[in-house]
Amino acid sequence: MTSIDEVAKLAGLSTATVSRALSGRGHVSPASRERVRVAAASLGYVVSSRASSLASGRTQNVGVVVPFLDRWFFSTVLSGVSSALMKRGYDITLYSITADADVRHEVFSTFLRRQRVDAVIAVSIELDDDETGRLLDLGLPVIAIGGPNPRLRTLTVDDTAVARLATEHLIGLGHRDIAHIGANPEFDIDFHIPTRRRVGFEQALTDAGITANPAFLEPADFTVDGGFRAAKQLLGRPGPRPTAIFAASDEMAIGAILAARDLGFRVPQDLSIVGIDGHELGEFFQLTTVDQFPLGQGERAANAVLAQLESDADASVGGDLPFELIVRGTTSRV
Repeated sequence: MTSIDEVAKLAGLSTATVSRALSGRGHVSPASRERVRVAAASLGYVVSSRASSLASGRTQNVGVVVPFLDRWFFSTVLSGVSSALMKRGYDITLYSITADADVRHEVFSTFLRRQRVDAVIAVSIELDDDETGRLLDLGLPVIAIGGPNPRLRTLTVDDTAVARLATEHLIGLGHRDIAHIGANPEFDIDFHIPTRRRVGFEQALTDAGITANPAFLEPADFTVDGGFRAAKQLLGRPGPRPTAIFAASDEMAIGAILAARDLGFRVPQDLSIVGIDGHELGEFFQLTTVDQFPLGQGERAANAVLAQLESDADASVGGDLPFELIVRGTTSRV
């Protein structure tokens, strides 16, 4: 097995310099760092995580707590976290919070306290006081995506403002009969995102002098199938039909597009549809959406914990996350 001394000899540098270059801690000139990289690669040298941990007191591992692993939004945020951490030599340990209260308790009371991670990122999970306290007791950097949580550094999207922007886009196109596909109560949990988006929708209508029609409010489950079924209800029942739909997620908006086509409605000529997220399939469906850049959310969270780990423990990392209206082919004037 190749040793660090052999890498140092081939690079023509001291063992201490090679150690700093490989660990990423301490000053090493770009030229020396490149010599170490080339030498290590030519010798097939890989830094031992166990040795590195013993020397630095670090595990080079970040714990990421998520509510779901099989939903597009969360997997995309995780992709952003993973990409940013791997570039800096860190591994990830995933902790999926399930509906089982005992499993959730075990994650915070046992798993995260085994000292196997250097920091924790919590993705769109509303932590109670006990869970927040247990995280803070670890004495590790903690970043929460989704907030607000006054006791933690948080990165937050203003869901009310996001929904207002989507609805105002439809109003600006002349639509007044606007339906909303939101969420069933069982999905209105962490941070009440569906409720916040419905509030933004209703605020935009009120500001425009439009009275919300209760018949134009349909719950779903943030999936394509759920959006399909909700849109079928909105478009298939007797009485006035909407000229536009604001769906609280892109997947539900895609389901609404498919339902409209199935019923013979043209999008956008007969029905405009807008969603929220920035889903990777949005461009394929030409979906107008408010992009909340989930990949960037993950990258920013990872860079935030790395900034605290590697130098500035008091770095200002909280704040609002960006969003942007992306106008494509599913919305048009009445």
